[in-house]
Amino acid sequence: MQKSTFFVCCAALAIGAVPAFAADDKGDAAKGKEVFEQCSVCHNSDSTEKKMGPGLKGLFQKDKMANGKAPTEANVRAKINEGGNGMPAYTEMLNDTEKTDLIAYLKTL
Repeated sequence: MQKSTFFVCCAALAIGAVPAFAADDKGDAAKGKEVFEQCSVCHNSDSTEKKMGPGLKGLFQKDKMANGKAPTEANVRAKINEGGNGMPAYTEMLNDTEKTDLIAYLKTL
């Protein structure tokens, strides 16, 4: 009886922790805004007007990005990682947390 109670308690704790870990995967938009400062040299955050690169306001509400792909988290992360058309690759310049935070910020635009 004690083993089953222990198991149930452990399972409840594990299930209760899942939302906390899932929230971490969403990123921190405030930190992402700080990361975006280095992007703002080439990209507008407050308009769709092109600077050196496309304006990013409403990026996740658009049908497609400048490269023709849908603006999904995976496609945006791939663009950040790979760069292209004058944009440098940020694969090694930003860590995964910074990229996740940046994507969270881009979703607020």
